[in-house]
Amino acid sequence: MKTGETQKRRIMQVAIVLGFVVLAVLSGAAIAYAIGAAAVLTFILSDNVRYMAVLPQRLFSQLDVFAFLAMPLFILAGDLMNRGGLARALIDFSMSLVGRLKGGLGHVNILTSVFFAGVSGSAVSDAAALGNSLVPEMRRRGYSLDYAAAITGASSIIGPIIPPSSILIFYGALMDTSVAALFAAGVVPGLLLAAVLMVMNAFYAWRDDHPGGKDMELPRILPSFLKALPALTLPVIILGGTLFGLMTPAEAAAVAVVASLLIGIAYGLLGPADIVASLHRTGVLLGALFIILCAISTFSYLAALMQWPQAIAGQIDDWGVGPLQYLMMINVLFLLAGMVMDVKAAVALFAPIFVPVAIAMGIDPVHLGIVICFNITVGLLSPPLGGVLLILATVVRMDYWRLIRVTLPFLLAEMGVLMLLTFNPEISLWLPTTLGLR
Repeated sequence: MKTGETQKRRIMQVAIVLGFVVLAVLSGAAIAYAIGAAAVLTFILSDNVRYMAVLPQRLFSQLDVFAFLAMPLFILAGDLMNRGGLARALIDFSMSLVGRLKGGLGHVNILTSVFFAGVSGSAVSDAAALGNSLVPEMRRRGYSLDYAAAITGASSIIGPIIPPSSILIFYGALMDTSVAALFAAGVVPGLLLAAVLMVMNAFYAWRDDHPGGKDMELPRILPSFLKALPALTLPVIILGGTLFGLMTPAEAAAVAVVASLLIGIAYGLLGPADIVASLHRTGVLLGALFIILCAISTFSYLAALMQWPQAIAGQIDDWGVGPLQYLMMINVLFLLAGMVMDVKAAVALFAPIFVPVAIAMGIDPVHLGIVICFNITVGLLSPPLGGVLLILATVVRMDYWRLIRVTLPFLLAEMGVLMLLTFNPEISLWLPTTLGLR
């Protein structure tokens, strides 16, 4: 009985602390301050202040992870490629391939996101880039603003799933999971999502008589391919080197930075001012990210000290919840988190508490990582505060609630893909298993 009461008390502690953090974030507090304040206050109120003496050492050990080195380099590479004319080259090549089809620009949008994912790895960056360049082109060719914005938002979700992806690197470093295996596991789900969106686009093109066809003026395939070739080979080099053990993710990221510089200079659109601006933006993003990581490290230390994962595991066992049911619970949790929180902050806040329970239940950590990252990325397209929705509404100058309404069918389709991945782990695990990464 005493054990049961202790377990319930710890569950209540988890609920109160997480509730405090969510309310603080919704009220406008910075996520790092909300998590850090909640953790420190809990140390004090639970009479565990003495354990804070080792906190500096704990913070350093949590951040001293080699995989984290890849994140700033991939962020820098993606920003350099954005400024260096990558989007235009990829759009032209995609248009030369599928622009002649009915609803061709919708297919171009999706295919460009697939190519763009191999460099940027960010849904928000993808939405901003294509919102600036492709949405006006779709409007000029006769598409409605509603549809152009909706397909752009939906296709941008591909970015963080197909590697290299900063969120997969972040999850792998945080939860001690092979980044190379996560990269391999993201390929098939990302391509599956692209295929589903292309089927939907073909249906809407037929139903609503979207523009497209042989009479459209399109770039020639060979010249557009040659122009896009440097950008297209970069993901191949990164993925090939990482998946076949030729490079670590950090080394691959360094290669990506050098290649991004050379490609941007070759396109003639990357000057000294752009490089300085990219370095500045990367530094700002990293400063914010590592402050969050410090707060999360404090929170994770508290969770381990208070035995919160064990309490959750005990409660789950008492309820008789199986692995699939628990995965569905995780899906709901991370989808809700993705609606209102930064992607990496949500992973860092909830993964250390709920992931160890899932692994203890026998759920594959690589499959779990893909489900969580896919899930929380879909949350970027979900109301009320989806990051992709917010940036896209600003870029295309569209009413936010109207954008939510027109993206809803695509959101439901992406949730369907998520359910398919959840109940069929072989979809994500086939490639890493084939390559011997598991």
